[in-house]
Amino acid sequence: MAFIKRKERSKERFSLLLLDLEEYYFEQHTVYHVTTSSIRGSLKVCSKSIIFEPEDHVEPILKIPLRDCKKIEAVEEKDQNPFNDTFLFHLEVSSKTEDVVQTLLQLHRASCLDKLGDQTAMIAANLQSRLARTSFDKNSFQNVSEIPHMECEAEMVTPLVTNPGHVCITDQSLYFQPLNGYPEQVVRIELHRVKQIYKRRHGLRPLGLEVFCTENDFCSDIYLKFYKTSDRNDLYYYIATFLENHMVEHTAESYMLQWQRGHLSNYQYLLHLNNLADRSGNDLSQYPVFPWIIADYSSTELDMMNPATFRDLSKPVGALNKERLERLLSRYRDMPDPCFMYGSHYSSPGYVLFYLVRVGMSMPSCIV
Repeated sequence: MAFIKRKERSKERFSLLLLDLEEYYFEQHTVYHVTTSSIRGSLKVCSKSIIFEPEDHVEPILKIPLRDCKKIEAVEEKDQNPFNDTFLFHLEVSSKTEDVVQTLLQLHRASCLDKLGDQTAMIAANLQSRLARTSFDKNSFQNVSEIPHMECEAEMVTPLVTNPGHVCITDQSLYFQPLNGYPEQVVRIELHRVKQIYKRRHGLRPLGLEVFCTENDFCSDIYLKFYKTSDRNDLYYYIATFLENHMVEHTAESYMLQWQRGHLSNYQYLLHLNNLADRSGNDLSQYPVFPWIIADYSSTELDMMNPATFRDLSKPVGALNKERLERLLSRYRDMPDPCFMYGSHYSSPGYVLFYLVRVGMSMPSCIV
């Protein structure tokens, strides 16, 4: 007789992927959603919405955009009779009700601003205020003998989402602690395990830092976006100095020599070049790119000695089709200054996601 233990369901269904683009998750509270009955769950306060995650997995997760809310207020217990278009939540710790309502009112005002820039600025001010009122919890240190070197605010960047929090670096480890406590584990990287660190441009600004602890130059251990370039640089130079005897500074020329000698595969060489060009699998706006070199898509086997197998590398991709090139040139000649040939980018987040979804349908492990 065989006994099979059924896999336990994950206790939490919430994910940062439920958030909108450039939305932050700030805090959570245990509440009861008052309908015909009281449903216990977690209320997630986000910069553009509130999300209710019921403890009962049969109940659906609710996401309420703050922009769609007509009114947010605290009500007396005797008045708790929800209408059809009303969501009523009772906080388990009722003393926090007024604070939560004030927070939601601030975020509601921001979400209703017409200008995107004003909305972004107001949400950013709210975020910075939260970060300034908190600090890294040093009880999270792995070793009580660790000596802290510096602490600052940053965001951990992953595809589609960023998570704000506090960075702390000691003489032994690099830590990232999320502001919202999600995920619960503090990210820790032992400095002696670091193989490579790269300064990155994030949003075209010199604010990013990516840390690799393996030889895999596609998936890093952490990608951080700082609010100040000076914080990014201080952290980079501290790690670089700490690891000066363990880390080798690589250039495009050194990688080219390794590739020519057969020490690197074509794939590894191209990934190294992408890294040197500030491209990362964690940043969909600067995702790694690979050159299109094949022109023969009809032969069952490719003849690598035949020049016709490869596309004309003396021209950009947009100039390979004569008819398309002529249309682009005609438009260019009639265009007022500043003139340009190509109006779209080959590596925008939309294109990247489109191709990742296509690849993932047959090779799910390829999606970062």
